[in-house]
Amino acid sequence: MMVAGEASGDLHGAHLLEALCKIDPHVHCFGMGGDALHRAGMTLVYHHRSFSVVGITEVFLKLRVILKALRELKQSLARERPDLVILVDFPDFNLRLAKAAHKRGIPVLYYISPQVWAWRPGRVKLISKWVRKMIVFFPFEVPIYKAAGVDVEWVGHPLLDIVRPSLSRKEALQKFNLSPERPIVALLPGSRESEIEKLLSTLLVSAQLLQREIPTLQFVIPLASGMSREVLSPWVRESPIPVKVVEGLTYDVMNVADLLITASGTATLEGAILGRPMVIIYRVSPLSYWIGRMLVRVDHIGMVNLVVGKGLMPELLQKDANPERIAAESLPILKDPALRRQMTEGTEEVRRNLGEPGAVGRAASIVHSLLNEVKA
Repeated sequence: MMVAGEASGDLHGAHLLEALCKIDPHVHCFGMGGDALHRAGMTLVYHHRSFSVVGITEVFLKLRVILKALRELKQSLARERPDLVILVDFPDFNLRLAKAAHKRGIPVLYYISPQVWAWRPGRVKLISKWVRKMIVFFPFEVPIYKAAGVDVEWVGHPLLDIVRPSLSRKEALQKFNLSPERPIVALLPGSRESEIEKLLSTLLVSAQLLQREIPTLQFVIPLASGMSREVLSPWVRESPIPVKVVEGLTYDVMNVADLLITASGTATLEGAILGRPMVIIYRVSPLSYWIGRMLVRVDHIGMVNLVVGKGLMPELLQKDANPERIAAESLPILKDPALRRQMTEGTEEVRRNLGEPGAVGRAASIVHSLLNEVKA
């Protein structure tokens, strides 16, 4: 059984399942995920699309749907009795499933660690009780789990294998109908509808402000995996400046951009692997943010900055994530080639801290070994 609750987890889970099936083609997987896991061969008990949200208080709006999914997955757990449960990120939901699996004597492997190093460190105690094996993507996570007695292994970051453009720069520009002579800004409002509702209109107004200063700018939005174009259409149609929406070629869009203006999340690491300068924005409900600031223990929000422990890329949070501030942070990057080079060079440190390629294969080998151990 595998459970992924949002788009990036769905993607990582799908790659893990594909690698596992190469080792053992007879593996059968069911659970919760999205289109990527479904394409990888997983039988979907529940699609994560119906309750993917960002923020603490926002969860309450989807609580009934979340509890229904949790109940159905627990029933599947009892009915199917899988040999192993693989939980992918999504900790508040998945730790409840970990407890349910542990009670039934079913081993649990956690793939993509809850960010216990950032907030709510007490969850490590629960993980030590309910999780047989923890696979982490960042080296600094290992001592945290070892200190709590958790069996943990660092495999490196799977994005090093995943984030590759499929087209040359020339091919991508031709396909997207973009001019090689004019600067390009990629707008990434996030992979959830709730993020798009909060951020897309702000990004489009920011684009207008930027174009007033640099009339030759071109704007493009790579559509997140599993997201329908119709979700973006109302905002894009009303935009007074042309914005291209590209489906299915996110890394090619990011790779040709001179600047990314992106929601905080996996996209910041993807952009760093591609060596792109970026401005990171983050916005949730005021109450969610207030609660988060009370609990979070890190100095940065963007993963790209967390990985290197410094403000490599500018971050704009909450009220600061407004069109005027976004434009003010973006213009110097767009106007100064030396600054862009400096930011691009900084991404090399990010890539070094993510380990070596081959993380998914190493993780799949760990999963396979645990399955054999369980069956023995």
